[in-house]
Amino acid sequence: MSQTVTSIKEQNKNASSSLFKRNVRKFMNNKLALFGLVVVVVITVVCIVGTLMGVDYNTPVLSEMKAAPGAGHLFGTDTVGRDLFARVLVGGCYSILIGAFCAVMSSIIGAILGAIAGYFGGKVDALLIRVSEIFQAFPQLVLVMMLVAIVNKRGLTNLLFIFVFTGWMTTFRMVRNEFMTLKNETYVKVCEAFGMARSNIMFKQILPNVMSPIIVSTTTNVAFFILQEAALSFIGLGVADSTPTWGNILNAAKSVSVVTNQWWIWLFPGLAISLFVLAINFLGDGLRDVLDAKQQ
Repeated sequence: MSQTVTSIKEQNKNASSSLFKRNVRKFMNNKLALFGLVVVVVITVVCIVGTLMGVDYNTPVLSEMKAAPGAGHLFGTDTVGRDLFARVLVGGCYSILIGAFCAVMSSIIGAILGAIAGYFGGKVDALLIRVSEIFQAFPQLVLVMMLVAIVNKRGLTNLLFIFVFTGWMTTFRMVRNEFMTLKNETYVKVCEAFGMARSNIMFKQILPNVMSPIIVSTTTNVAFFILQEAALSFIGLGVADSTPTWGNILNAAKSVSVVTNQWWIWLFPGLAISLFVLAINFLGDGLRDVLDAKQQ
């Protein structure tokens, strides 16, 4: 008997290992996804290393205001003489932090609410659906702008809270729909027949089977929240000006004279945003091809 159990465990282990290797091989064959992964890792590491090395991003040098890129300043300086390369590095840490934190937290909230709505159904599902529809009745950027105006205080903490508070609906809908289907599967009925707690059924039996689309959604939401922050900061509703996010750096390029005469002030942070968001989207598409069974 023990040999049979050991044999079954070895077979399951070999099958899992084979599936993992096949998925890795499939991901490696996707050149765009691999490019996205490399770019995301490189930009993140460079920004973190630069910040930990203590680059000076906040000291203005009035004699070097609006200096063009050169040996002294790789990306030039901004409108008050601060080194733009250092600000792009530190700003990358803040922007990536905002995107990653908000994507993860909103996915957690959406997954929990979606699991509850999809599993219990009925009035609970109807209530949560109505709440999500209220949020979705407004374009998200407009809703975020309204909440920023209500809070009436610019700050990183407030922005993180507002993004998480308004960003859970997509994951909620996706998880709810999956739960509506999976709760009728045989293994769920068996767990219910044996008296397993509903929380264990939802989060230990059903939710692991929904993790693949959640991972893909979380990855793509990182890019979404980075763009949201950049848009709000560009119009002056994001984090405080003292916090150098990519969006805040672009805020200095609203002037027509800066756009036409000091191209480096908007070009480099704009390239950082575009390249990182594009890489995240490539990575998300690659993960979807690998993890989503419907795509295989």
